[in-house]
Amino acid sequence: MLIWSVLMKKIYKSDFTLWDEKLVLCSTDQGVCSLSHTMPTIAEATWVTGEAADQKNHIYMEDLLAYAAGARTAFNWSYDLTGTPFQLEVWNALQTIPYGTTRTYSDIADMIGRPQAVRAVGGAIGRNPVLISVPCHRVIGKNGKLTGFSSGLHLKRILLDIEAVPYND
Repeated sequence: MLIWSVLMKKIYKSDFTLWDEKLVLCSTDQGVCSLSHTMPTIAEATWVTGEAADQKNHIYMEDLLAYAAGARTAFNWSYDLTGTPFQLEVWNALQTIPYGTTRTYSDIADMIGRPQAVRAVGGAIGRNPVLISVPCHRVIGKNGKLTGFSSGLHLKRILLDIEAVPYND
């Protein structure tokens, strides 16, 4: 279960649409804490929405639009991610996968020095709270096939196609 450290913080929430997908971007003063199809469940937070949130999240949304247009290949964002130590380790490893390339779940397990933890790696990847910039879409099956993606394989295909990554469908 994801453990959030953002309790009692201001969270700036912006809703937007990209590739006909409704997305929710949430950030704190420390950085992005969520980018997904749904609003995160965070109790006892002070939520900021509307124009104030959109001003705070403007640079993140601009970066996402540039990525969607093929004009951005990396994100230099600060994050406010909280999870188990293992999840954080996996999410950090995901951020090292270069644009336009893929890795397997086994590769990620090897990267973090836990080659036997392939299933646990898959679980941590499935709980990644920040789509796109923490690039869980770049992780595919050993056979090159697309495998689970928390936001659906349709979006995973879109992201890999933007990056011109070959995959087996």
